[in-house]
Amino acid sequence: MLKRLAISNYALIDTLDISFSDELNILTGETGAGKSIILGALSLILGQRAEGKYFFNQQKKCIIEGTFLVSDFHLNDFFTDNDLDYDQETILRREITSDGKSRAFINDTPVNLSVLKKLGEKLIDIHSQHATLEINDEDFQLLVIDTIAGNQELLVNYNTVYKSYRHAQAKLKELISQSEQSKSDLDYFQFQFDELDRAKLTEEEQAQLEQELDTLTHAEEIKRNLLTAIGVLSESEPSIITQLKEATLSLANAEKYNPEIKELHERLDSSLIELKDILSEVERIEQHSAVDESRLEEVSQRLDTIYSLQKKHRVSTNIELINLRNELSEKLNSILFADEDIAKLKLDVHNINMTLSELAEQLHDLRMHSIPRVEESVKASLHEVGMPNALLQIENERLEAGKFEMNGTDRIRFLFSANKGQSPLPMNKVASGGELSRLMLSIKSLIAVHTSLPTIIFDEIDTGISGEVALKVGNIMEKLSESMQVIAITHLPQIAARGDAHYSVYKDDRTDMTHTNIRRLESDERVMELAKMLSGNNPGESAILNAKELLS
Repeated sequence: MLKRLAISNYALIDTLDISFSDELNILTGETGAGKSIILGALSLILGQRAEGKYFFNQQKKCIIEGTFLVSDFHLNDFFTDNDLDYDQETILRREITSDGKSRAFINDTPVNLSVLKKLGEKLIDIHSQHATLEINDEDFQLLVIDTIAGNQELLVNYNTVYKSYRHAQAKLKELISQSEQSKSDLDYFQFQFDELDRAKLTEEEQAQLEQELDTLTHAEEIKRNLLTAIGVLSESEPSIITQLKEATLSLANAEKYNPEIKELHERLDSSLIELKDILSEVERIEQHSAVDESRLEEVSQRLDTIYSLQKKHRVSTNIELINLRNELSEKLNSILFADEDIAKLKLDVHNINMTLSELAEQLHDLRMHSIPRVEESVKASLHEVGMPNALLQIENERLEAGKFEMNGTDRIRFLFSANKGQSPLPMNKVASGGELSRLMLSIKSLIAVHTSLPTIIFDEIDTGISGEVALKVGNIMEKLSESMQVIAITHLPQIAARGDAHYSVYKDDRTDMTHTNIRRLESDERVMELAKMLSGNNPGESAILNAKELLS
């Protein structure tokens, strides 16, 4: 329940601090006094977006803070799931700066508006005079039935399966479409794969072939240069090797007389051995160097094949061609096995369909069982508020077999008749404003009992009613406040008299700026407030006596 509401620098409010009763709270005041401003501030800490600037003083920020007692409403899981500190007295706070920036807090932990809104929906239901329009909405009508039926857990389960069903259907449709398209492309994919597969490509082949082609192309030049090198090393007069042999022999003869020459002799001898080895390798390469026209043609043709494939597929390496071949292989396999995948997915869709049908049937049975309870409860409540011949008739038109919607296979429609002998019709065709207000009050009262919401707010839903009917509406609210906190904004003294706590909202013009304020009325003040509501600002003795009678 809402224990306290503090508002600072909002619209016509400088500072305001209200503590509420846990039963029936009444807010009254002249039109334009600021009752809707207080409700607007409250809606901001319930997650409503700040659509404009709401500042009493443009130099300060706007702060709205609400303290809620939540210990009896099983909200621990919500706080845990959203990583929030749980406290039996939970504080919701909203801060809006003059530049339009907004911040929200739950127990001093910053949160985004969606979290604030979700918690607000678990704490307060605000019903205004304009909310009677939602009674014509099919989703609201279905919500009423599901609330009374206690379908919440079953409906969550159905929604989960329904989403899986829609996802599986979409996937099946996509797979069939892909399969049909792929089958038309099968020959093309197969041709491309066969062409790449026949090529027997390897990752290093291109570089090796390009090197071999370069060698084969310059075979004559290579052989000529190798022969020149051989001549210089061993065949010229005198050759390099012959001269090195003589130098080695000379050092060998000299080293016996000078130990330092021994190391030089060994180094030169090593060089001679290395040079002989180089000569041997050069002679071997020269012997195998020859113009091989057939191999040259073979290598050229192979490279032409590789270059042609790369150009065709717009790549530059064999690795990319190999990857493309593997992708084509996977595509071909997926096409060949697509029918199996489709058959498996069709079976999955069928199984989900069966589960969904069972859940939809359970929802339907519970709804049909609850419809008479709703009709009887609303009828009894309408009788209490001065509509003895009114009735609510609820029709349930099921979807065609095999069709499902987000909330099942039922389409609920409320029909209403206010008078004896009048056939029930859609409410927007037969119900007046006052009748709609009483009907909505009856439905909201029924829902409130089953949802166990901490607080419900009625914002001037007394449109079109007065006299004895207003007394009965006040009695309904008073009875409702026995199980939950009720806050009612009203212009009717018959309803205001039923309150456990009565607050007067007024404009204060004593300073240089008009601002909205509120105060809780004591017993004598309540009498005068009700008397003014009955007869005007200067009530007579009869109005005062009438007010005392209402309070008693």
